Amino acid sequence: MLRNFLKAGGEVIDSVTWHHYYLDGRTATKEDFLNPDVLDTFISPVQKTFQVVEKTRPHKKVWLGETSSAYGGGAPLLSDTFAAGFMWLDKLGLSARLGIEVVMRQVFFGAGNYHLVDENFEPLPDYWLSLLFKKLVGTNVLMASVKGRARNKLRVYLHCTNINHPRYKEGDLTLYALNLHNVTEHFQLPHYLFDKEVDRYLVKPSGPDGLFSKYVQLNDKTLKMVDDQTLPALTEKPLSPGSPLSLPAFSYGFFVIRNARVAACL
Repeated sequence: MLRNFLKAGGEVIDSVTWHHYYLDGRTATKEDFLNPDVLDTFISPVQKTFQVVEKTRPHKKVWLGETSSAYGGGAPLLSDTFAAGFMWLDKLGLSARLGIEVVMRQVFFGAGNYHLVDENFEPLPDYWLSLLFKKLVGTNVLMASVKGRARNKLRVYLHCTNINHPRYKEGDLTLYALNLHNVTEHFQLPHYLFDKEVDRYLVKPSGPDGLFSKYVQLNDKTLKMVDDQTLPALTEKPLSPGSPLSLPAFSYGFFVIRNARVAACL
């Protein structure tokens, strides 16, 4: 269908958009949301979409025009909780790595279970995750990988840092990662970055509901609106140069490597 459309009228569009959901919201489980094999199912349709575009309209950009965790309004008690962040952050990372320039989230507010703010306009976990991503992650995509047994469930992505952030500058790096293991995972930067200062933005669930929580902590402080119009400060935790990076079990976060002076980011 996409191929026929692009052949017939693809010259009049600016970008090719398509939709993606991992799961059926009526049957999705917590285990699905934490399964790296489920996360990897996103890769094949992305590649197939690019193949069709390359063969029919090779100069058109590909956008993800609608996406979330599960179709049918999302998965109750999952799509609007901390657990959904693993799918969302991984999708943002894979999209960038595979060449998708724009990702449009379903939905900001409204019916279903996958909205970013609740009925009182209070931000939900994926809202905070999206905000951190926009503030810390630049558009220049680099490659990062993890060696050893952890690589399937410790998923890492690397970009130049967003230099619109007042704390950071050209040459800085932002590494973001998610830990699907049930234990804390430690990892180290390569030797040429080992002595650099690193700011950590660690995101964990807040409150007794754990992975099902609708509240998150950033560096052990629960995020909430200051008032109806004021966002809280998203405060970093500086790490000593040479410190190993770590992610607790079932958490995700961002690490900004300062003064890295990476040529691709200058």
